[in-house]
Amino acid sequence: MRIVNQSACPSKEPQAARDDGRRRRRFPSVRAVAWLVLVLSPLLPCGPLRATEPDARSWQRGAGSVALLQSGQAVWQFNFQTNQPKPFFHPVALPGGPALTWERPPDHPWHHALWFSWKFINGINYWEEDAVTGVSPGRTEWRDARVQTRPDFSAQVVMDLLYRPADGDPVLTEHRVIEISPPDAQGAYRQDWTMTFTAAGKDLVLDRTPLASEAGGQPWGGYAGLSARFAQGIKDVRAVTTGGLVEFDAGRYRGKASALDYSGSFDQREAGIAILDHPLNLNSPSPWYAINDATMRYVSPAVLCYGPHTLKSGQNLTLRYRLVVHPGRWSQQTLGQAAKQFESAPP
Repeated sequence: MRIVNQSACPSKEPQAARDDGRRRRRFPSVRAVAWLVLVLSPLLPCGPLRATEPDARSWQRGAGSVALLQSGQAVWQFNFQTNQPKPFFHPVALPGGPALTWERPPDHPWHHALWFSWKFINGINYWEEDAVTGVSPGRTEWRDARVQTRPDFSAQVVMDLLYRPADGDPVLTEHRVIEISPPDAQGAYRQDWTMTFTAAGKDLVLDRTPLASEAGGQPWGGYAGLSARFAQGIKDVRAVTTGGLVEFDAGRYRGKASALDYSGSFDQREAGIAILDHPLNLNSPSPWYAINDATMRYVSPAVLCYGPHTLKSGQNLTLRYRLVVHPGRWSQQTLGQAAKQFESAPP
């Protein structure tokens, strides 16, 4: 390469022309800048998490609530005000909506969208709430819930709960941890629930309304535990387990499986919630209770469906579930693969 000594070969251009040329080389023309933007724009980051975009995700904290927002709309919201009967998630949605859950429907105002509740502890009702006072004979209480929100839009909920009669001391304590993943490229995300219950002081009995086949039973008996009440406007409901497509009998389904997906059409958008049961859970594979009739769409891994459970003093009971909120309809194969992944997931 030849190097030219400019001091030995002075330019014959006038000084003003040389200065103007240097300015043109230092500041590209508008046409050149536009060409560069056109060529390089496919290479620039354009993901949905850029803070400058109108659909950027963000956290919103309130007094007793935390929500993940996208375009100002809640993807999910955890509600834990201590004047509420139970902590719960509502809305549970996908990015862009609509909500998949229903909080306090008129027919069952003690249904709190996505929540956990025992039915009977030592014969006292912790499920239904008084229409006037809004509380149950059995009280579910908690203090100092810790919700950690992360820059990647995952979150962790840690809380301690106690269960006691209205006029008595706690009979059961619970340590609850919920890990929530960020939505993926399709908008799906998961919640991993781990709940450890300990009998406080004396042996206790966890129970439910008996089934129709039992003495004093009811056709709607058998429920207790983690539950989801679906939005009023859901249509074209379909449920599938790891054993195949669910067939509802008079609007109800009972059966055992390691996972169940409940899906439908919400404002013309198909979506669902899959619930996966861990193989170390009590009565695993889970006995399911699902409803699909004109008035109610509901699903629960009803851990006590087929009988009560005695928890000895000081003894622990741990329940683990994974929920996947997803667009579209899950097949039996997709559900089975997710169930296997959850079986091998570390606690």
